[in-house]
Amino acid sequence: MQIAQNSVVAFHYTLTNDTGEVLDSSEGREPLTYLHGAGNIIPGLEKQLEGRATGDKLQAKVSPEEGYGEVQPQLVQEVPRDAFQGVDNVEPGMQFQAQTQGGPLMVTVTQVEGDTVTVDGNHPLAGQSLNFDVEIAEVREASEEEVEHGHVHGEGDHEH
Repeated sequence: MQIAQNSVVAFHYTLTNDTGEVLDSSEGREPLTYLHGAGNIIPGLEKQLEGRATGDKLQAKVSPEEGYGEVQPQLVQEVPRDAFQGVDNVEPGMQFQAQTQGGPLMVTVTQVEGDTVTVDGNHPLAGQSLNFDVEIAEVREASEEEVEHGHVHGEGDHEH
């Protein structure tokens, strides 16, 4: 069976950046499983998996536009230290959920200087080309329930 709309796909992958640094991998774990066509993985990778079948291996290069987007400078902001009430020690690398006009947004602290904290709401991989080494482990038809819910359900049951 080939990967198409509403198929369940399981694949192993290694993700690297353009310098060859490994950013993520399924090595030693279960393959990543998703519902094709439901927007569960980045668009650029999903496009390149279309039409593939169990056992296929491929290298997929995904541009920022089809990955996590370009860096949006307006998502980098300086906020007062007292915006982090209840947190004794704010340090670079810490992540918080900020409430914005558009809803909740995960932000990462990038700098702390005195009473000013710089946070970045961009995805950590925004602006980067992504390089995937992929091996398709399984392709199957999705159940009606999986299609209706827009995601894959685990063995015998699903968690919501």
